[in-house]
Amino acid sequence: MKNSKILFFLSILLLGGAAGLLVYDRLDPGQKEASAEPSIDDVIETSVDIGEIATNLLDQRYVKISFMVQTDGKKAKSELEKRKFQAQNIIITELSDMKAEDLEGKKGKQSLEELIKVRMNEEMQQGKVVKVYITSYIIS
Repeated sequence: MKNSKILFFLSILLLGGAAGLLVYDRLDPGQKEASAEPSIDDVIETSVDIGEIATNLLDQRYVKISFMVQTDGKKAKSELEKRKFQAQNIIITELSDMKAEDLEGKKGKQSLEELIKVRMNEEMQQGKVVKVYITSYIIS
C-alpha cells in the first residue's frame, strides 16, 4: 500500500515535469529570452547610481563607498531616483552601526549589499530592488 502511494506520487511528478518541458519548448524565442537573465543593457537601463557616501563607522574608522542599485523595471528605477536621499540615509544609518571588520572580505561586502537591498525594498512601492552593487570602497 505504501509503495503504491510512493509510485503514484513519483508518476505525478514525472508527468508534471514532462508537461512543463513541452510547454517551455513551445514558447517562441522571445518568450524564452524574457524568462532568462536580463542583458547588461537591461541592467543598466533599470539601475540607479547612488553615488559616493563617506561616513564614520562604529569603531571610529572611516569608509568611502559607492553603490549602483538594480531595480526590476523602469517604474521602480524612477521611484528609486526620487528616493535616492532615502537610500543614502539607509546606507549611512546601516554603516554607522558597523565596524570595519564587519565589512572585511567578500562575505562582509555581500552581507552589506543584501542588507541595503532588504532595507530599500521596505521603502519601495513601484517595484523592487533586485541587486545592490558596491562600485567603489575605501576604508581607513
